[in-house]
Amino acid sequence: MAICMALQGPVDQSALQKRRLKAVRLFEKGITPSEVARRLGVHRQSAGRWRKEWLAGGDKALKSKGRIGRKSALGPDQTNQLAMILKAGAVAAGMPTEVWTLPRVAKVIRNEFGVGYHPGHVSKVLAAMGFSCQRPSRRAIERDEEKIRHWKRHKWPAIKKKPDAKGA
Repeated sequence: MAICMALQGPVDQSALQKRRLKAVRLFEKGITPSEVARRLGVHRQSAGRWRKEWLAGGDKALKSKGRIGRKSALGPDQTNQLAMILKAGAVAAGMPTEVWTLPRVAKVIRNEFGVGYHPGHVSKVLAAMGFSCQRPSRRAIERDEEKIRHWKRHKWPAIKKKPDAKGA
């Protein structure tokens, strides 16, 4: 299993708040939620919800409520330490081969920091750290590129089936 990451970046809460406040300015001009949604490129339901919240609580009701989701169990120092461990390599961390997998990274996090992550959620931690999915190329150690080139150039043309006159 290779380490795979989600491609979405962090949510910019201030940009979302600015968009909601821009919607408020349009509502103040008497523009309908449908038209606001079209102008801002959002769903009509979102614009309607924003208008309802604005009418009930003013501009404050549309302020950002902060970070979405659960707070990470690893602190910034631990994240930096994990990055150093990962960069040092899997063998240096006590793994039998140099390939990092999600279960291996979860094991390192549990052993080093005492925090249990499901291997499926480790990808989110790694994505937040800037790591991306890498798949090792599978090549035989004994592979000889020169012999392969020679075989393709000299032997393959002799054994390759050639199209008959009808098929050409």
